[in-house]
Amino acid sequence: MKIIMISLDSLRANRLGCYGYSKPTSPYLDQIASEGVLFEKAFASDIPTEVAHTSIFTGKVGLRTRVVSHGSQLSILSKSTQWLPTMLRQSGFTTGAVDNLYQLKEWFARGFRYYINSVGNRRWIDGATINELAKPWLREHKDEDFFLFLHYWDPHTPYLPPKEYVKNFYDFSKDPYDKQNKSMEPAYSHLAYPFFKHHHFDLLGPVTDAEYVNALYDAEVRYLDDKLREIDDYLERLNIKEETMLIIFGDHGESLTEHDIYWDHCGLYDTTVQVPLIIRWPNQIPEGRRVKGMVQQVDLMPTILEAIDLSSTLLKDIDGKSLWPSMLGETNGTESTIYLSECAWQAARGVRNDRFKLIRTRDSGPFSRPPRELYDLHHDPQETVNLIHSHPQIADKLENQLDNWIESILEGQEDPMEMQLEQEGLPFHRRIEEILRYVGLTWEDWLKNPSSKRLEKLLQK
Repeated sequence: MKIIMISLDSLRANRLGCYGYSKPTSPYLDQIASEGVLFEKAFASDIPTEVAHTSIFTGKVGLRTRVVSHGSQLSILSKSTQWLPTMLRQSGFTTGAVDNLYQLKEWFARGFRYYINSVGNRRWIDGATINELAKPWLREHKDEDFFLFLHYWDPHTPYLPPKEYVKNFYDFSKDPYDKQNKSMEPAYSHLAYPFFKHHHFDLLGPVTDAEYVNALYDAEVRYLDDKLREIDDYLERLNIKEETMLIIFGDHGESLTEHDIYWDHCGLYDTTVQVPLIIRWPNQIPEGRRVKGMVQQVDLMPTILEAIDLSSTLLKDIDGKSLWPSMLGETNGTESTIYLSECAWQAARGVRNDRFKLIRTRDSGPFSRPPRELYDLHHDPQETVNLIHSHPQIADKLENQLDNWIESILEGQEDPMEMQLEQEGLPFHRRIEEILRYVGLTWEDWLKNPSSKRLEKLLQK
C-alpha cells in the first residue's frame, strides 16, 4: 500500500470548482474529487500553518498538544506524543517528505526516513520545485509500501504565478497600476502593512487594484492544479496510481480582503478555517461521494491508521475520529460542533455548529475586533452581521460550551494561549515591531500614524 498526503498551503475551499467556484481554477482537482470523496465542510481546528500541521500529525487539537501559536519560542511538542509518520514507519512503511516545516520546528522531521527540505535560495517555493524533488523519490521507492508527505506552498503569499496564468483571471483592458483606482488603500494603510510590504507587496509592484491581487491568487491555484496533474500523471507512469491512497487537504484558507484581512490567513472566519479535503483510493472508497457533515483535520490520523489496520486502541487521547464511516456512507461527518483556535496575528477561540459561530477574541493584534462575535451561518454565510447583542442567549450558550470544552482538556493546567500572551505576546505582532524598529519607530508611533507612504520615506533615508 502507498499513501501520499498532500498539504496545499493557504488554499481556500470555495476557490475551487468542486466547492462551487465559477472560475477555472481547479479542473484537475475537480477530476480527483469526482474519483474519490470530497468533504464539503472540513475545518482546521487550529491555524495557521505550524499548529495546523501539528494537529494533523498528532490527531489532537492544539489545546491538547499545547502547541497553539505559530512562530512561538514557547511551543514544544513532547517527544512522547504519538506522531503519524513515526507510527507508519514503525508499521513497516518507508516514510518520506518533501517539505520545509522543519525550518519552523524540529518535530516536523520526526518519523521520516527521508526528509527532503524544499527550502532553496528564493524566498518562496513553487510547485515545480516540489515535483522536481518528489519524482525521483517516487521512482526509487515505487515498489515499497510508503508514506509520502508533500507540502505545496502555492497559493501562499507572495502570489507570483507564471504570467501566462494570470490572463484567465484578470481583465487586462484595465490597468492594475492605475493610480485612479483606490481599492488597495485599505491594505496599504493597515497596521499590518510593514510586514506585508516586505513579504508581499514589494514583489508585486505598486498595484492599485485589489481585484488584480485576487486574480493572482486564482492564477496561483490554477498553477498548483497543473502541478498536481503532473504528479498524478507520474504516479500513473510508475503504475502505482491505483494502489495509492491520495489525501489532499488545505492547512488553512485565505482571506482575500474580507474582515479587514488583506491576503493572509488569520481570523476564525470560514474563509480561513474551512479547508478543502479530498480523498481518493481506487477500488477502496466510493467515487464521486460528497460528505455534507462537518469533519476536521485531526480526523486524518485515525483514518489513515484504520486504512492500514492499525488498532485504534494504540491511540491515546486523540480528538480525531475516523472518516471511514462517512466515506462509506454509514454516517455524515464526524462532529456536530467544531472548536477553533488561533494565536499568531490575533489570539482568539471559537465554536461552530451547523447554524451558528461564536468567536471570542482575547487579543486582536493589529486588527479591530469586538470581544465577541456571533454569526448565523445559514442566513449570513459571509459572516458580516454580528448578532452578539440581538441574540445574547445563543451567544452565552455557545460561550459556556466553549469554556466547558477548554476546561475538560486543560484539567487544571495553565492555558497555553494565556502563557504565550503573558510571556511573549502575539508572535506576529513582534514581526511588525522588528520592522518598525529598523526605521526607528515604536508600535505606539505607528498606531498614531499608520501610512505606507510614511514608512516608505523612512526606509529611503
